[in-house]
Amino acid sequence: MNAPFRLDPALAVRLADLADPGEAMRLEAYVAAHPEGSPFHRPAWLLAVAEATGNAALALVGEWGGEVAAYLPLNEIHSPIFGRLMASSGFAVGGGLLADDGVVILPMFAALEELALRRSCPAAELRGGLLPAGRTGWHIRDQSHCGFIRPLAADDEAELLAIPRKQRAEVRKGLANTLEVSVGRGPADRAAHYQVYAHSVHNLGTPVFPRALFEAVMDGFGDDADILTVRHNGAAVASVLSVYHKGAVMPYWGGGTHAARRLRANDRMYYELLLHARARGCSHFDFGRSKTHSGAYDFKKNWGFEPEPLSYGVWTAPGQPPRDADPTSAAHSRQIDLWKRLPHPIANLIGPWIARGLG
Repeated sequence: MNAPFRLDPALAVRLADLADPGEAMRLEAYVAAHPEGSPFHRPAWLLAVAEATGNAALALVGEWGGEVAAYLPLNEIHSPIFGRLMASSGFAVGGGLLADDGVVILPMFAALEELALRRSCPAAELRGGLLPAGRTGWHIRDQSHCGFIRPLAADDEAELLAIPRKQRAEVRKGLANTLEVSVGRGPADRAAHYQVYAHSVHNLGTPVFPRALFEAVMDGFGDDADILTVRHNGAAVASVLSVYHKGAVMPYWGGGTHAARRLRANDRMYYELLLHARARGCSHFDFGRSKTHSGAYDFKKNWGFEPEPLSYGVWTAPGQPPRDADPTSAAHSRQIDLWKRLPHPIANLIGPWIARGLG
């Protein structure tokens, strides 16, 4: 399984054994030390995805003299709708190749292509990291998505004033409403989050991810993940699962019920998360990625975050058609409209089975 890929004598490239706790810890340390390392590079993320969705966790490691010099995290995604994909990383908005300065990285891409073909994956996607510009079979996308990140302010009042005036008014309305805010990691927090999140994504026409995925990330990340929930009269109306990495908080899976808009609960939720993150010792708020010029993109700009274009690398195997997994494409828009019309109980029953392949 972890036999070397014989591609370049200067860099020994092999498939890592993520089932070996020692190997996983070694790669966790590499991600923690690398300036471009993200939560989605962590073996803990890959293994959580594999445990919850059945999409295998893989990793390519390039070594010099027995030391890790390059690392590419991967999940092998199987989708009945979109086909098979080697993704770095699955169910993530980041990932891609990490390497030390001066490392010749082309052997890592050649190894990825070979691995994808070995495992019958006609496509691969790198969501950030180092990319193989000009390599045959690869297409670089640098206009499709943007990231949003900014420093946290010095105190609560400064945090409020850092929000542009129009959005700040919405936050103030949320602060004036009778809402209860809690942060935790326990069963009640997880149940409330999943209930709200499932309701939210159904309204967007998207199948909800398996609850096991949220559970596995919470368990795998330990204190580096938590859930902030906003309640009204005891009922959860907005909730977000966040991960923490190198001083940054990333609100990753969040949503609200129909009542959340009237109560400004989502606005309150993100403001409270800004304050909570600073209290935890964070220095930055990472709002994640959004499709360029989408509703989520505009929402984050309204909060005062400046978009930064992200670069993705997409590989298509020789003789294969390009993979179309864009939910806004004409090919999928009708499916989204139909999904929105399904009753919630039915959507929540069959959605996780479909969503396992949306990584």
